[in-house]
Amino acid sequence: MKTFLYINRSPVCEMRATRRPVLLLWLLLCSGAGTEAIEPVSTTIAVGVAATLTAFIANYRNIFNYFYECCHPEWIVFNRTGLEADLRSKLFGQHIASRIILKAVDGFMNNDNPKKPLVLSLHGWTGTGKNFISKLIANNIYKEGTKSSFFHLFASTYHFPHSSQYEHYKSQLKEWIKGNVTSCERSMFVFDEMDKMHPGLIDGIKPFLDYYENLDGVSYRKAIFIFLSNAGSDRIVETALDFWNSAKAREDIQLKDLESLLSMSVFNDQQSGFYRTSLIDKNLVDFFVPLLPLESRHIVQCTMAEMISREMKPNLTLAELVAKDLIYFPKTERVFAATGCKTIESKLDYYL
Repeated sequence: MKTFLYINRSPVCEMRATRRPVLLLWLLLCSGAGTEAIEPVSTTIAVGVAATLTAFIANYRNIFNYFYECCHPEWIVFNRTGLEADLRSKLFGQHIASRIILKAVDGFMNNDNPKKPLVLSLHGWTGTGKNFISKLIANNIYKEGTKSSFFHLFASTYHFPHSSQYEHYKSQLKEWIKGNVTSCERSMFVFDEMDKMHPGLIDGIKPFLDYYENLDGVSYRKAIFIFLSNAGSDRIVETALDFWNSAKAREDIQLKDLESLLSMSVFNDQQSGFYRTSLIDKNLVDFFVPLLPLESRHIVQCTMAEMISREMKPNLTLAELVAKDLIYFPKTERVFAATGCKTIESKLDYYL
């Protein structure tokens, strides 16, 4: 059977940092017929080269780490200020999610001895920012952002397409996560389309998310697991619409208004990868993060941000025109954008 996963191990920096210079030094000093055949001048040169190479070996690790990504602070360092600024200036209409994400990631990354991995489950309508949040987190932890070899994204319909093979996928997934965390304890795993994943598949990695000091000598406590799903979005929309109908401010919606409803909704959803999962039953998900449906004003903000990212002069009139062109629901009230900010990029291209 064809295997779709592979162990993406990071380079073992210390080993690579010493082998080549030592081999070169050995060749320089050990070639030839013997030491008695080396002339005094050649011996002096060899000793000088050896001294230079010895100093080079001492600094080779730092040089190697500078040019090649390793599981070291040079490449992995949490930027709290950067994440806070990104959430404020790039994520719109998500006051609950912004607050949870900043506090959860900040507390976890500044804890040198966490008791378990950080596990976040993001839920909401399409285009509300689930994937975007995972990218913001990665960009403020890894120097290479989502291109880092320690950032791993799984898309359910791509990586786990056949439900009949879910036991095979489960086995591969366990080995793949184990291999990558063995290489770097600060690995990050994002599972998209959890609502399309076979129920029970994710239970295969439940031990990695639990309060174990290590499993077979591997500690998973410093890893991050993020699950993205549309499951439970109907309950989120209902709550947001209730607040709107009651003339209550959107910003008055609190996590307590949604978290328990959300966890129970996805736990009992037979179409969800969280269906009857022990992750919820054993309270291993640290936060169920609701992403609220976006209103027209948020679409305008997204469009203005897209203009800025393209180094365009922000044009409010154009942004409002783009926002007006989207489909909203409910049909009579036209409160929430059906696709959120997901189609803004192509819509803006149309109007330019």
